[in-house]
Amino acid sequence: MASAAIFSSLRRQRSPTLEAFLAPVDLTDVGLLQTLTALSSELISAYSGKRLPFYQRKNCKSLLRKIQVFSVLLECLLENNKNRSRGSSDLPFTAFLCFKELYLLLYRSKILLDYCSHSSKLWLLLQNHSISGHFHDLNQEISTLLDVFPLKDLKNLPEDVREQVELLKKQARKSQLFVDKHDEMLRLKLFSFLNEFENGGVPDYAQLYSFFVEKLGISNPRSCRVEIEFLEEQIVNHEGDIEPTSSVLNGFVALMRYCRFLLFGFEEDDMGLRLGKHKKMKRGLISQEIAETFISVPKDFCCPISLDLMRDPVIVATGQTYDRASISRWMEEGHCTCPKTGQLLDHTRLVPNRALRNLIMHWCAARKIPYDPLESGDPCIECFPSASPSRAALEANKATAALLIKQLENGTQIAKTIAAREIRLLAKTGKENRAYIAEAGAIPHLKNLLSSPDAVAQENSVTAMLNLSIFDKNKGRIIDEVGCLALIVGVLRFGHTTEARENAAATLFSLSAVHDYKRQIAKEDGAVEALAGLLREGSPRGKKDAVTALFNLSTHTDNCARMIECGAVTALVGALGSEGVAEEAAGALALIVRQQVGATAVGNEETAVAGLIAMMRCGTPRGKENAVAALLELCRGGGAAATERVLKAPSLASLLQTLLFTGTKRARRKAASLARVFQRCEHASVHYSGFGVGYAFSGNSAAARDSTFPSDVSVSMSISVPVL
Repeated sequence: MASAAIFSSLRRQRSPTLEAFLAPVDLTDVGLLQTLTALSSELISAYSGKRLPFYQRKNCKSLLRKIQVFSVLLECLLENNKNRSRGSSDLPFTAFLCFKELYLLLYRSKILLDYCSHSSKLWLLLQNHSISGHFHDLNQEISTLLDVFPLKDLKNLPEDVREQVELLKKQARKSQLFVDKHDEMLRLKLFSFLNEFENGGVPDYAQLYSFFVEKLGISNPRSCRVEIEFLEEQIVNHEGDIEPTSSVLNGFVALMRYCRFLLFGFEEDDMGLRLGKHKKMKRGLISQEIAETFISVPKDFCCPISLDLMRDPVIVATGQTYDRASISRWMEEGHCTCPKTGQLLDHTRLVPNRALRNLIMHWCAARKIPYDPLESGDPCIECFPSASPSRAALEANKATAALLIKQLENGTQIAKTIAAREIRLLAKTGKENRAYIAEAGAIPHLKNLLSSPDAVAQENSVTAMLNLSIFDKNKGRIIDEVGCLALIVGVLRFGHTTEARENAAATLFSLSAVHDYKRQIAKEDGAVEALAGLLREGSPRGKKDAVTALFNLSTHTDNCARMIECGAVTALVGALGSEGVAEEAAGALALIVRQQVGATAVGNEETAVAGLIAMMRCGTPRGKENAVAALLELCRGGGAAATERVLKAPSLASLLQTLLFTGTKRARRKAASLARVFQRCEHASVHYSGFGVGYAFSGNSAAARDSTFPSDVSVSMSISVPVL
């Protein structure tokens, strides 16, 4: 029982070795005694004197004293048996079995002592009762072991050693759960600070200094950072039956972050901010977060209709799960069947799939992906525990934000750089954080750092802008800030680091989610050109940012001419052959060719048709859908020359026929419409004689349902904006 509880907690840091679970099976009596002697000596030497953990000192000392008695016993037995072979050993078989059990107990003791030594101080305080319970469980197991240990059967054992073991046996029977009163007082004091924030107050500076610096020994920015990162790791790996809850842990993270700046100012910490350390820091911090952002979404978390990450999963009458928005739209179109199974729906009630939604939330939280479930009128929908931060966390973060913004306004260059980094981290999760950071006036000061000659300051400020822009109201604040959009574009064009340029592109993508801002972004000098350049020459992640931003801009009809003029069409055509961005590139082209000037521009690109055909052959279902839509619009608006070029494309007939039977609903509709276009052309009889009546019938029935702009193009963007 004790080992299971201990290992459950220790999984957060590292997995215990196999020896913690399995006793040795191939050791002789002497070999087992040698192993136990070495293990006990190692524990005693590792935790003697000043090497004891900061907390649980009395429990640790008590456990080590018991191990010392076992060590003396083992040394005596080893001395008596070292010259004997296995066959002539005088060690009773019962004692041999007890020593194998002792092997497990010593390893469990080692795990517990290591855990107390390497965990953060705040975490040990929060787990004070639980860890004390683990020590008590070990004492109980030692008592049980000594009760069955055949001490009387051991020969040639010195009397003083025998008395020590007997005394240990009596003491182990009487041992009770011990919770250190001093540690418990510190734990209660820690909660009192959180309660003060919960009640709308702010803890006194002197009390915070006395508690964290003088009593806990957290004496510099680096030790604060260690505490924060350890607690954040516990939140990510939190298990539902472990106290405290995620929301409470978030409160302590916020409290620790506030104390880091209140008590120690804006000194450099272990993350490193000087230019000499920048290369090492940025790869270890920002790039890692970026890498974790673009990840594959589990298939079960995606809606079968939209193929996007489900925000509000619901169950229909057949038992299948869909995203509420997608299945509602399906039903509004007059369908009465299940899209996945084709079965008739007995009713149209949508039951929230709370279990799946909680799994999605946990998955997103573990990977620091923003997940704001769509609000629903269903009062039965449950909330994700860690998704709603406590008032204490909010108030502590607000107090921290005020300190950070003050430094952005009046601090030194180093202080401004640190403040920008912390605002970026603070805005990573939670719309509440993003809201009050912007409301407190952070955006104008972050804007000033966008043109900073310091590479780290610029990178952190543009990434903070990106994170803040995820909150819809902040999009307007950024756009309305005079000169802010121009500076973001400036970072995109001339940023000091690749990450800064990529994050600037991602910021434009986020801002372009608002239709009214798309034209303004496209008109900004150099914006479209820089996005096109990043799409041509950027890293895989940079290309992804650029193509999604260009796709958003292409949905505004007034931007078509501007995108052609700035070379975006050429870049999008070139991206058709790039894995990871081809689908979005085809989607953007499908929108651009809807206009006459766009169709002409795409038609003049020599590789456009070949690229779209290749997408139809080897692309994703969404990519094939976008490719056939683009070819259809190219034929409709590109003139006879463009139509002939599409018509002469190799294997187009077989690709269309395949799409009619295996493509998505929209892909089938577009393929049928494209076939009808060719049937009206003079070359149709030559190229499509093999389709026959069945194909023409499919084309007529599907084309009749051909829809207009909003559903013509589909792009999979399950994780709409990276949080960095």
